[in-house]
Amino acid sequence: MGAAGGRPGFYVGLGLALASSAFIGGSFILKKKGLLRLCRRGRARAGQGGHAYLREWLWWAGLLCMGVGEAANFAAYAFAPATLVTPLGALSVLVSAVLSSTFLNEQLNVHGKIGCILSILGSTVMVIHAPQEEEVSSLESMAEKLKDPGFIVFAACVLVSSLLLIFVAGPRYGRSNVLVYVLVCSAIGSLSVSCVKGLGIALKELFAGKPVLKEPLGWVLLVCLVVCISVQINYLNKALDIFNTSVVTPIYYVLFTTAVMTCSAILFKEWQHMVLDNIAGTISGFLTIVLGIFLLHAFRDVPFSPDLLPLFLQQGRADPRASWRSTDRHQSCQHQPLLPSEDKGSQSAEEEEEE
Repeated sequence: MGAAGGRPGFYVGLGLALASSAFIGGSFILKKKGLLRLCRRGRARAGQGGHAYLREWLWWAGLLCMGVGEAANFAAYAFAPATLVTPLGALSVLVSAVLSSTFLNEQLNVHGKIGCILSILGSTVMVIHAPQEEEVSSLESMAEKLKDPGFIVFAACVLVSSLLLIFVAGPRYGRSNVLVYVLVCSAIGSLSVSCVKGLGIALKELFAGKPVLKEPLGWVLLVCLVVCISVQINYLNKALDIFNTSVVTPIYYVLFTTAVMTCSAILFKEWQHMVLDNIAGTISGFLTIVLGIFLLHAFRDVPFSPDLLPLFLQQGRADPRASWRSTDRHQSCQHQPLLPSEDKGSQSAEEEEEE
């Protein structure tokens, strides 16, 4: 067993991470319900520059849920390894997808259901085999870890590569390659999680009555966190503005989580005392979550109908010629936009002449 058999604080962090996913996933549903109510009333939509949602209590309830979820996620880093807390953030996507199909009547296709199951299985495997990180119980020990040569080299590589991506690769390839801006978000995000971890420890000491506010490290971590989050938000918005959300989200999740796990392994030595089966379990659980998120996002708008199946699997189609005609007449919505309207009219006229 990994950290699941460890100290009680691990279970506190695990519970906070799961609660964070539930609150953040539910917040999207409440906000969407509030915006839909405004749309039915004929108010100006948010996408058209309207701000009527500020008078909708459902929208504010969603914002409150998101705030509670982010606070719980912040606190989880103070108790559990970042290698566990960060991948579990994918469960918020799962919660949002399931609640959307229940309360917003949004279709969750077969790919999405398989993705949800895989995400749950992968999360369970990661919890069972989660690493037992080195104890970091004070800002003094956090400062010692930040002085480690391995982490200094990692942070320098992250900063140099991010600057090259921003000022060299960004102007040339930013609008054609989705990896440019997403890599910036992921690399800087790994440092932001380390800052969150340190601030969580500082808050624990503050509540314990220690003079944390006099420690300069806490303020340095706070400033670094604000800078890192600002860079993340800026370049993630650029990626979402240029590329499809269903492409950006899974790629960002994979790269961001990988960067965080690498940073945590270097800074906190989370993998140093793990046995081989726990390492294999953690990696396989993470890859299973990645596959689930990919299925949930990449095929979200792809309809799954009998017309997409091979002919020999389609029931009630004994005559191959009849099946081809039926396929032409009842094309799935996935293929309809490929035919212009005049082509559709000429095709139907030809079919009537043949009959």
